[in-house]
Amino acid sequence: MNWQSISAFIYKPRTLLVVYIISAVFAAVQLYSLGTHTWTFPKDPYPNDIMNHLEKMNQFLGRQLTEYNNYLIFKHSFFHLLEGSNLYGLYPSLHWDYFKYSPTFALLMGPIACLPDIIGLSIWNILNAVSVYFAIRMLPFSIKTQCLLMWFISFELLTCLQNTQSNGLMCGLIIAAFGSMQHGKLIWAALWLVLATYIKVYGAIGFCLFLFYPGKLKFIFYAILWTIILGTLPLLVTPFHTLVWQYHNWADLMIADATAAIGLSVAGILHSWFGINHGMAAVTITGMILFLLPLARFRLYGNEMFRLLILASMLIWVIIFNHKAESSTYIIAVTGVGIWYFAMPAAKWRTVLLVLVFIFTSLGTTDVFPPYVKQHFIYPFKIKAFPCILVWCVVLVELMRLKAGFPKTENTLPVAKSS
Repeated sequence: MNWQSISAFIYKPRTLLVVYIISAVFAAVQLYSLGTHTWTFPKDPYPNDIMNHLEKMNQFLGRQLTEYNNYLIFKHSFFHLLEGSNLYGLYPSLHWDYFKYSPTFALLMGPIACLPDIIGLSIWNILNAVSVYFAIRMLPFSIKTQCLLMWFISFELLTCLQNTQSNGLMCGLIIAAFGSMQHGKLIWAALWLVLATYIKVYGAIGFCLFLFYPGKLKFIFYAILWTIILGTLPLLVTPFHTLVWQYHNWADLMIADATAAIGLSVAGILHSWFGINHGMAAVTITGMILFLLPLARFRLYGNEMFRLLILASMLIWVIIFNHKAESSTYIIAVTGVGIWYFAMPAAKWRTVLLVLVFIFTSLGTTDVFPPYVKQHFIYPFKIKAFPCILVWCVVLVELMRLKAGFPKTENTLPVAKSS
């Protein structure tokens, strides 16, 4: 097999689709086959986490938990919705931690919640994987560049799948909203963003994308319409007063969770590197101001490079300024890094940054690094977050320096329809 045939294989979108699906199923089977383990008190719990209370953790002593706990949280939320039970209570006999998504998300889990775990878990992982795949296929890059981007994020996607989280789906929905707007499909863009927000509240950051496209009033109408439709959809299985109660409980939990643990974020870096434990609200506000700063460059709203950089900035920002960011969320930030890199002209220093992200963010928590290095360097100093923070600062500078007539790179070509 010569290089040309290898190149044709790895630069073929269907190859990536197959790899993503196989990875999703492999992760599901691996987690399911590991069986259960007895819960014990965490050695180093986050000091402010809402689960870090003795009366809560005592309820889990001796409980048998699976390696796909997150999926079980999502699965059982559907049955709690049907029963009229508090979606946001603790259920030690079923899973660890709280359900933190909307009643709408709980309802939409119904089709797979009724399936055996191995099947439902596989479908859930496939959904997360293919969401990323089809969203990247909507980006205004050449087929080769799309494939390179998908290969670049593949390790991070596997980490997400092994944690059975919803971050692949979130990443896909935000990028799909961008792609839909690029093609003038505002009704679909609004749906993807509303759906993302009903999964995780921070998905709402994607709504700033509508500023760059015509039909703003139409988009606002569609967004309101989808918000009402999806928000009231659980009425199919639960009474109105119960649904209002569930939303109230959701709001209470989100407020409590907002003051919780410091994860792999800017706040985490400040805490672990400099011992700064206070003023985290100021960090978030500062980050928000910096993120919004490029939006004052109204003359660049029609510039495709500017739009792509805003998308990249958004995907990175929503993770590095998320106080609860964990390893599995970085599929979103790393995809943002990839979009930035492939949108901008090639430069050695950009490649160095990309390699740093791949080594320390994507591979930092894997067995590539010895356990000693991970336990005494990678984990305590939140190293996984640092390269993405560095790239976001670069993206911000480039957004502020971008010229109105900045030409497209060879990578920003119309989306190819063939595969």
